[in-house]
Amino acid sequence: MAIHKILFASLLIFSLIQSIHGAEKKERLFKDLEKGSLEVTTKPSREGPDVVLDAGKDKISITWKLSSTGSTKEAEFKTIKVKLCYAPPSQVDRPWRKTHDELFKDKTCPHKIVAKPYDKTTQSIDWTLERDIPTGTYFVRAYAVDASGHEVAYGQSTDDAKKLNLFNVQAISGRHASLDIASICFSVFSVVALVVFFVNEKRKAKIEQSK
Repeated sequence: MAIHKILFASLLIFSLIQSIHGAEKKERLFKDLEKGSLEVTTKPSREGPDVVLDAGKDKISITWKLSSTGSTKEAEFKTIKVKLCYAPPSQVDRPWRKTHDELFKDKTCPHKIVAKPYDKTTQSIDWTLERDIPTGTYFVRAYAVDASGHEVAYGQSTDDAKKLNLFNVQAISGRHASLDIASICFSVFSVVALVVFFVNEKRKAKIEQSK
């Protein structure tokens, strides 16, 4: 009985902690972040109105720095997290990419690019689009994160309506040669194993008959 009470109390405490933690998360809203604290620019390796970048191949040069107007929360900046984000055209009829004001529910920017300690001077990175990036229209956003790991400000490579400075990405399609080779090797191994099995079975049968 005492063990049951201890287990019940533990579950109650765990549930309480989870609900408090959840409540804290829900209080963190995107609209409360300081907007435009960081200036973010992107330059794809190939540019043009009809250019579509290839995942796993093309690169994007990303630059970020403290806004020329400064930030009232700069003292809280500890880390800058740069992310690849879906633009509105790539969120239509895709609830798993939905923009939500509650940060822990927001699915706009699921692709992590880099995280670096905050430096007010200009920072940059040449990032190769990862192979698993889906086909879509994108922009880049940089979050300023405090010592507790909470976002406090942001900047992005597009405007508020997310219509300017967007770029398109084509996902990798088709099969890879490495996959084909692995598939062939596995098939050959299976056939050889099957042949060996039958040979051994016949051999055992003959031995049994000879006895």
